[in-house]
Amino acid sequence: MAEKIKVLLSEEEVDERIRELGEQISKDYEGKEIHMVCVLKGGTFFMCELAKRITVPVSLDFMSVSSYGSGTESSGIIKIVKDLDEPLEGKDVIVVEDIIDSGRTLSHLLKLLGERKPSSLRLCTLLDKPDRRVVDVDIDYTGFAIPDEFIVGYGLDYAQKYRNLPYIGIVEFE
Repeated sequence: MAEKIKVLLSEEEVDERIRELGEQISKDYEGKEIHMVCVLKGGTFFMCELAKRITVPVSLDFMSVSSYGSGTESSGIIKIVKDLDEPLEGKDVIVVEDIIDSGRTLSHLLKLLGERKPSSLRLCTLLDKPDRRVVDVDIDYTGFAIPDEFIVGYGLDYAQKYRNLPYIGIVEFE
């Protein structure tokens, strides 16, 4: 089965929105330092671009989680595949995600990270699919709310392909 990619958000639109998010975060954290936590793999493209646009001091860390359940639905119960290198206690933490859909995995992850006693814990996502939400998740910074489509590009993949697209596209299966 071949797939075609239709542009949903152009490279320019994504770039401009990330710049705006960087400005807002810089303003909100003026006089503070931010510890950004990226959820691998998809979030890396977004976090790197966002970090470049934040004017307050930033440190970065990465974590990889897998959620498991029956069938194709995530249970939201997470297994940490790669944990953080740095403790979170006393830090102003922003979790950076590429996309939030059901909210299950992120809800569990935020609870887990909150138990590590950061000074503050906020969530920033490039893409939000509110129509797919099953568990409420408070998102502090959202790039774009998008329709319930299969999305690729800017870190998001289909069978490990298309992560490197500089725009956000909808996969159309032929």
